[in-house]
Amino acid sequence: MKLFRAYVNKLLTNVSTGSLFPQIPTIHFYPEVEYCPDCRTKLNVRNTQDKTVVTMDIGAFLAKETRLECPRDKSLYFSKDLRKLVPAHCTFGFDVIEYVGKALFLQSRNNLEIRKELAAKNISISEREVSYLGQKFITYLALAHQESADDLRHSMAKRGGYILHVDGTCEGDSPHLFCGLDGISEIVLGAIKIPSEKKEELIPFFRRIKKQYGNPIALVHDMGVAILSAIAVVFPDIADFICHFHFLRDIGKDLLLQDYQTIMKRLRKFNVRSSLGRKASYLKNKIGEDVETITSFRQALEEGSFTDCLQRMPMAATYLLINWALESSIQSQGYGFPFDRIHLDFYLRLKELHHLLEGISDIHLRNKAKDNAPFLRIWQLLNKVMQDKELLYAVESMQAKIKVFDKLRKALRIALPEGKNGLNDEGDETCIKTIEKEVTAFRDWVRSDEERKKTYAKMIEQIDKYWSKLFADPLVVNTVEGPVVILPQRTNNILERFFRLMKRLGRKKSGTASLNKMLKAILADTPLVRNLENEEYMDIILNGCATLAERFSRIDDRLIREQLKEAQDNQEKNFLEMKKIIRLPDLPNKIFTLFKEHRKIQANGHLRS
Repeated sequence: MKLFRAYVNKLLTNVSTGSLFPQIPTIHFYPEVEYCPDCRTKLNVRNTQDKTVVTMDIGAFLAKETRLECPRDKSLYFSKDLRKLVPAHCTFGFDVIEYVGKALFLQSRNNLEIRKELAAKNISISEREVSYLGQKFITYLALAHQESADDLRHSMAKRGGYILHVDGTCEGDSPHLFCGLDGISEIVLGAIKIPSEKKEELIPFFRRIKKQYGNPIALVHDMGVAILSAIAVVFPDIADFICHFHFLRDIGKDLLLQDYQTIMKRLRKFNVRSSLGRKASYLKNKIGEDVETITSFRQALEEGSFTDCLQRMPMAATYLLINWALESSIQSQGYGFPFDRIHLDFYLRLKELHHLLEGISDIHLRNKAKDNAPFLRIWQLLNKVMQDKELLYAVESMQAKIKVFDKLRKALRIALPEGKNGLNDEGDETCIKTIEKEVTAFRDWVRSDEERKKTYAKMIEQIDKYWSKLFADPLVVNTVEGPVVILPQRTNNILERFFRLMKRLGRKKSGTASLNKMLKAILADTPLVRNLENEEYMDIILNGCATLAERFSRIDDRLIREQLKEAQDNQEKNFLEMKKIIRLPDLPNKIFTLFKEHRKIQANGHLRS
């Protein structure tokens, strides 16, 4: 064995100094024992097997393994050194699997980039093999995570337990990727891919979390009916909190969506945005490269009076005002609807623009009416919009409701109208009891007026329904160091941020905006890769190993093959069934006959009845 290690060290020294092997080297591997551990009989040579192995340090080499056998019980003995380098029945070593996995999931490299990077390291690999090694990386990580469940549970218990944040994401007709995360350590505890967010699909997932980590000290989630129902079954006596941001968002959508959709529909009918965009392009071409006109206009704004270029001032003013109206989205705070209302903001800018043009259209800078033609054409377009009664009613109704909704936002101290944190807003640090008092005052204010009480009845109903899940006393838990007070986060933004990051990295890797295919293709345990950036988590799952490659080598590769086969079978099952049906002879006629037979059965049933 000493000779073998010396030979490997020599090869590694050659590689590190940049020399290339004239031909693929051969390395001999032998079992670490010569006598049977049970009966102490000298082992015989069973056979010698050759396989090509590729590792990051050596590149490709021929591994010649001698296998020994006990003459009595026929037990086989293999080289442990070879098993530490590469999984059984595989070509690429554990270090290549680690490299590919980190490049794919942490650095968002695509398959082609990784293939080129490895080629520069004298490792030849196809893009298809890169994908497969990425799946193996996730499978190894998932099994290492499962094997470390007791240590993770013990680590969380030392802090007093864990707060389970749960949420899911999907895109188009993709499956739902549903995750559970500890809000204290920010470690992903588990994930699952399900066809849809239903109680029956979520209960097994919650039971698995409970079995591995015990009961959480609290849960935080959105207002999904399936989540609420599943939690009631699996965690009936656990403190359960609704995310304040999701709560506000759902109330706002219920309150404002109908008016908002009317505003969008009416603006679309007049084709305002496109018409203004075309007019802006026309004016831009007319102005051309005449920077002097725009510069003079800016100077006039600063000085408060026009000095020259009077002929082109109406044209420049119209161009700038159109672009001002079209950029209404800059008023948004990054929260999304119903907190941001870009179509309402657009209408309000159009209204202001219409009023302004009405006041200056008869002011002729050179005493020539034709100079103001750009003003008049825009005013005529906007005048039709402003006279639309259905649109006006929806705007006035929405503005009145926004005042009430924003009042609730201020009471809850989150996603405030003047806020700048966007989707990362977790609310201020106001005492939860103070917030409860302010929401109580808001509820009493709504109820104090009969008309207001009637208009916002559904809002008050929602507040009353989830009151116990919105406000609670701080949680006191016992740890080895004594009682500790834990304040659950008021939002589920910790998971929302996680999903946004995952999607952003997915778009970077794929180069496409849609993540439908990615969510369909990835393994359910893929979210666990985010834990690799957590030092505490790495210390736990490495379990004394220096690298993930070394940790993966300790996992039974038969489990890896079983897990990968199961995942592949699940993905291909529906496709294969569809393929069988598509290949049926005379498929269209069979479907037509099937529907006709069903219609006959229905007709006969009506006659009998």
